[in-house]
Amino acid sequence: MTILPFPSFLDDVKEKGFKKAVFEGIDDSVERLTAGLNVQDLREAFRGETASRRPNPRLTPHADGFWLHMRPSYFNRDVTGMYPTFRLGWLSSYFVFFETITGILLMLWYTPSPEIAYGDMLTILSNVPLGQLMRDMHRLGAEFMVAVVAMHMMRTWITGSYKKPRQFTWFTGLLLLVITGFLSFSGYLLPWDQLSLWAVTIGASMAEATPVVGDQVNLLLRGAPELGANGLLRFYLLHVLALPALLFVFYGVHYYKVVIHGHSLPPQKENIGEDTAKRVPLDKRVYFIPDMLTYEMMWLGATTFIITVLCIWFYHAPLENHADPQVTPLGTTAPWYFLWIQGALKLGDKFFWGVAFPTIALGGLALLPYLDVTPSRRYAHRRFMLTIASLLISVTTILSYMGLAKFAVQTSAETEIVHELTFEPAHSKVGVGRTIPFDQMIVGAYSTAQMHHHDDMSPNDIIAEINAEALVNGQFEQMIQELKDQHVGANQLPLRFRAIPAAEAPTLMRVMEAFAHHLDAEPKELPNVWGALVITDNQAGLKRLDWVVSWDSVLIEGGEVQLDDNGDPILVYSDQVDAEGNPIPVRRIYSDHLFIHQASAYFD
Repeated sequence: MTILPFPSFLDDVKEKGFKKAVFEGIDDSVERLTAGLNVQDLREAFRGETASRRPNPRLTPHADGFWLHMRPSYFNRDVTGMYPTFRLGWLSSYFVFFETITGILLMLWYTPSPEIAYGDMLTILSNVPLGQLMRDMHRLGAEFMVAVVAMHMMRTWITGSYKKPRQFTWFTGLLLLVITGFLSFSGYLLPWDQLSLWAVTIGASMAEATPVVGDQVNLLLRGAPELGANGLLRFYLLHVLALPALLFVFYGVHYYKVVIHGHSLPPQKENIGEDTAKRVPLDKRVYFIPDMLTYEMMWLGATTFIITVLCIWFYHAPLENHADPQVTPLGTTAPWYFLWIQGALKLGDKFFWGVAFPTIALGGLALLPYLDVTPSRRYAHRRFMLTIASLLISVTTILSYMGLAKFAVQTSAETEIVHELTFEPAHSKVGVGRTIPFDQMIVGAYSTAQMHHHDDMSPNDIIAEINAEALVNGQFEQMIQELKDQHVGANQLPLRFRAIPAAEAPTLMRVMEAFAHHLDAEPKELPNVWGALVITDNQAGLKRLDWVVSWDSVLIEGGEVQLDDNGDPILVYSDQVDAEGNPIPVRRIYSDHLFIHQASAYFD
């Protein structure tokens, strides 16, 4: 007899034998862990056999267990395939937890400070084991999550699953879509690079159009007139605290309502005006254990595998150069899921298209179940609502295209060319003008005119002509004065062009050839054009590169270059005439500069 006040394992061994006592102990532990399923039940379930015990023990974990109490114990066979749900609701739930896990891991190495954040991103990419993979998966998962939630909402509209009794379920789903968009938007700023800073700046500036409180709302978001330490901290708190809290609250409400009302059947499977989702006949029941459980485990593994493969071989989250509020990059846009608002802004009034229009659109979606009160969910009976859904998809696509940087935004050719040559690292690319090795940046002034071959002129003659033109027109006076103001020695000022030293600086020669190629591609907007690269020593280990474009001014009306009868651009002439009495075209000049340090990583 045991000395303990309760039966012990040794008593069981003495009474039943070791083998039977061990088996019953394991069986009892498994049943407690699974809230009702013993070893035999699990074996039968995963072999696909019918449950041998009655009542069916596979229903017990849904009532008594913690993990499965919000999962239906069985489903209608008609909703277990790809149609009509396309697993979009499951994928939405998957990405909620996927983003939470990967986000928590990234938080361990991140500090929301403008002085530290960008360095932390570099640390994650270079020094944290699997840090780049985790960041790539988090960023790609965020993009997928926004797209999947939007498609889930649209699928619900198309199948009419928002109808009674699911009106409130639709409304909570719409709230989740809005929260998901802002959750991704708030995380956009955290890398603190040029891409994130200016994309968020554009998005946040839309709040200024709100009447009366617009400036206050914008200031509340940014924490200051310009995005800085306060703004980054506020977006960080929104991203990791406020918005996730709202997301999980409404996710719980939404999921609870889905379980309460059941998954709506395909429209053709129900009688008009009926909702039989909760009345599942015995012959159509598919139990969660084991069928749906193993099915969802397969989806879990397959989806994670696909994301991992994409992030290893095909996708890397972009990280541009450090955020600089003083430098506005060309082609800046809001994140892709807000492009439709940016496109709408190009249609007119900032308040109407930037604030009122999105509010009206979201309000209309929220009221959709209460406006469409027809009992039928059949496609043939819902042609009007399906047409509206098609129009919504088409308008959103068109507006998103209009939101792209190049739509209805005209940048002069010379600006785009210089930007193309000098843009800073973006998406693993860098402007070719930054790739000249430091020792090949030979001080001097070089012109693309050297590449323009003339039968009766040598390269030296062409350079002499450009020198004479620059001297007569005084085209470099402003740039030279700027160099003087920066205390560049007079003996270093590039007052005259020289031949490009191709033998000593082959990369410099290739860059000038690329410069000439870009200029020659714009004969209408930039007639009689030539470019120049002026290299000066700014200080020890630092050189200044001035990029210059000079061309004859052309007549532009309505953003288009005006052409004569021969198809040539119409030039704009000055009041002066040359030696033969012909009017002299107005010569225009555009310049920009950058600094290259000897320790720059853009060249070998």
